[in-house]
Parts: sequence; C-alpha cells; structure tokens
Amino acid sequence: MNRDWRQVTLEEVSDQITVGHVGSMASRYVEIGIPFLRSQNVKRLQLDLSETKFIPESFHAELQKSRLRPGDVVIVRTGEPGSCAVIPDTLPDSNCSDLVIVRPGSELDARFLSYYVNAAAQHHVASHLVGAVQQHFNVGAARTLPLNLPPFFEQLAIVGVLGALDDKIEQNRRTAEGLEKLARAIFRAWFVDFEPVHAKAAGATSFPGMPPAVFDSLPTRLVDSELGPIPEGWGVERLSTICEVNPKRAIRKGDVAPYLDMKGMPTSGHAPSDWIDRPFGSGMRFINGDTLVARITPCLENGKTAYVDFLEPDQVAWGSTEYIVLRPLDPNPPIFAYCLARTDEFRDFAVQNMSGTSGRQRVPAEAMDHYRLANPSRSCAEAFGKIVEPLFARVRAGIDESRKLAELRDYLLPKLLSGEVRVNPTADEEAA
Repeated sequence: MNRDWRQVTLEEVSDQITVGHVGSMASRYVEIGIPFLRSQNVKRLQLDLSETKFIPESFHAELQKSRLRPGDVVIVRTGEPGSCAVIPDTLPDSNCSDLVIVRPGSELDARFLSYYVNAAAQHHVASHLVGAVQQHFNVGAARTLPLNLPPFFEQLAIVGVLGALDDKIEQNRRTAEGLEKLARAIFRAWFVDFEPVHAKAAGATSFPGMPPAVFDSLPTRLVDSELGPIPEGWGVERLSTICEVNPKRAIRKGDVAPYLDMKGMPTSGHAPSDWIDRPFGSGMRFINGDTLVARITPCLENGKTAYVDFLEPDQVAWGSTEYIVLRPLDPNPPIFAYCLARTDEFRDFAVQNMSGTSGRQRVPAEAMDHYRLANPSRSCAEAFGKIVEPLFARVRAGIDESRKLAELRDYLLPKLLSGEVRVNPTADEEAA
C-alpha cells in the first residue's frame, strides 16, 4: 500500500451511516411530492429517476432518518446489492426506502466513495449478504467496509480523471434523450396530430422544421375517417400493409450471431443496453433498421421497444420469441415504425389486444392487421426520414463513444483505487 494511504473502515470516515425507511409504502405514494428513491432507482454510479415515486411533504417530515441531501451516497441493499450512487445537487430534497445511506465525513469525498463501492468493495458486499430468501446488504456490514483511503486531495484528483469520463458519458446520454424526444415530437406533430395540415388550413404558409416544398404539397383540409379527421388524400391503412410484420431473416441453426435478451431491451430510448454473440437456436431475427416491440406482459406495458442500429452491415441478429419485428415499407423510412411504436396510441392498442392466461398474456402478431393509421404522402414520409434519421445517427455515435469511454473508465478504476496508477494533483489541489 502507498505510504500516504490509510486502511480505515467506512464508519471511521463517515458522519452517519443509516438505512432508508423500511415498511409498506403502496398507500403512501402521491402523484406530486417529494422524490422517494427505491432500489431500482440506484444504478452503478448514477441514479435512474425514470420510475421515481413521490410522497407527501408531511410524510417526508416524519421520515427524518431516511431524508437525503446532495452529497449523500446511497447503496442498494436488495436486488443488486452494492450498486451505489451519489445524490446530486439537482435533487435538493428527497427520501428513500431500504437503501444504505452514507454521509461522508470531511476526509472522504462522496464521488470517490461511490467509485470505490462500485468497484473495489464488491467482494466485501458479496461476502456480507444475509437472508435466506432475499439476500440483502445491511448497515452493519456497510460500517465495517474497509477502505484503502488516499489523502483527500488525491481522492479529488482520482475523481477528476474518472469523473471527466463519466461526465462525457452523461452528456451523451442527455443529448440522446433530447434528440429522441425531438424525433418523437416531430412524428407526433406530422403523423398523429397533423399539426402542419391544421396550420395550413388556418392560413399558415409554413410550419416549423418542415421543408417548404413538403409543406406546399400538403392538403389544405382534413376529412372524416374511421380514425377521425385526417389529411385529405391520406388513406387509412392497416399497419400490416404499411410495415412488414416479423419479416423473414436468414440465420442457420447453430450459427453464432448477436443475441438480444429481453432484459437488454430499453424501456426508454431506442438503444439496447447489451447483447452477446450466441449460437442461433430459436427466436425472432432482425437486421439494422428493424423495430422490436416486446409483446408479453409486463414488458409491453413497461415500454420495452428498440430500434436496431447496432449491427454490422448485412448482419442478422436474433432474440426472444416474445418480440414483434416491424419494418416499414417504401416510402416510409425505417425509423417510422420505431416512432409509431413509442406512441401512447400504439401501446394502448397492443395492451388491449393481449390474450392468454393471467401473468403470461401477450399480443399476437396478427393483431397488427387490426391496427389502423393514416398512411402519409410520399413527400411527407421521405422528408421525415431525411430529418429524423440523422438525429438517430448522432445518438448512435454518442452511444458508441460512451461504450469506449466506459471501457476506459473500468480499466482505470481498479488501478486508480489501488494506487497502482497514481494521479499527480496540481499544487493548488494538494494545498487544499
């Protein structure tokens, strides 16, 4: 060990180590209130606030022990024990259940601790799990967690290196989120709410973001249809006449190909989290440009939907038999199906058409014959592809960059935390 690094326990360098609220919460949640974090909100090095619950301020005031503040470190007890993140400044007031809460003391940087727990401390976590049915990491084990602690200024220097990589990864994530929201908003405006046609009917001579030539080609009125008012000249079609449903893709049995498991399917955003190479057995096959929709409960309700853009050219991949594969036909661009599948209207239709025994319900692929939508004009469909597909290309480039940055971070992490690789802080940092 480096001479200026100390062996300490987490308790020795923390102001407080406690546990979040333990007890029934189902009747306590409200639509608007104080954010209430649970195990599923804490991922490795970051919070996932996509499914955050909320509690009333009055109940929050009662739960003093589990109140969180920026700079606290939270560690998952059950589910994925040891996953750890820092409460950010953007979450000034929150509460939690069943998480270990660590309030670092003056000698311990919160982000350094988060990196340490997520990497170097995983053996300690795994060897101190208790419980026969559902194992968990308890507060006592957290207090005794051993730390190889560098001086505070060196903790900051280590965090500076690792944090720069994570900050870029987070920037890419936020950019991707914003670009996809923009793409889906354009889809909804053009093909669900028909805003450009409404604007033209009201006398507008242009529509934001729509090429002038495309706007000029739009009809000037909407007409009645079985779907309600739609642009004049746009027919109502079955989805199965606009998209191929489960198109045939060729893989020979036993051939090794990328495999996408259901757990890798995203609930928000288009990109799967992970895939592996695996000999083909039985499952749905797909290529770049296909859209995958989970058809089984609760994956469908949870929004597991992906746009395939991670394969090599001409590569065929495969995955769960519980996917429906969609591929738009000319002139609709490939991304059309993904944006459609993310609409509330499509999701509600799919859920309503599920069948089967309770707990194993699924929507049959044949149900796509019964989904109706307005088939856009060629000029509108092609313009949508030209605008939106570059946005998704930028998202994919950011995802690929983030993967490489994460690999570099994970390579450096154990070396920095063990002192094998030292960071030379600036004079100002060392003096501080």
